[in-house]
Amino acid sequence: MKDLNSLMKQAQGLQAKMAEAQVKIGQTVNEGQAGGGLVKLRLTGEGVLLSLKIDDSLMVPGDTETVQDLVVAAHADAQARLNMAREQIMKEALGPMAGLAGMPGFPGLT
Repeated sequence: MKDLNSLMKQAQGLQAKMAEAQVKIGQTVNEGQAGGGLVKLRLTGEGVLLSLKIDDSLMVPGDTETVQDLVVAAHADAQARLNMAREQIMKEALGPMAGLAGMPGFPGLT
């Protein structure tokens, strides 16, 4: 019975750490860029777009495709950085149990 109580306390502690990690992820902001920084955007931990900056030099009449491609590339860059940040936060929260992530019954890292 003592082991079961210990296991329950560990599970509760892990739940608290996971909740803290979710809050930390929500507060995370990552920037993505493309075209050597000509297009920059910022995403929250939930993937909400906060800002988009496009350098004036890209605003060429009739050449919208370049801007569109760079916005998509900048978003992909920000999303990749966000995924890495989420993974790191979850690894920190799970500690030695991080190796179990992705197994049935355990939360994933991303």
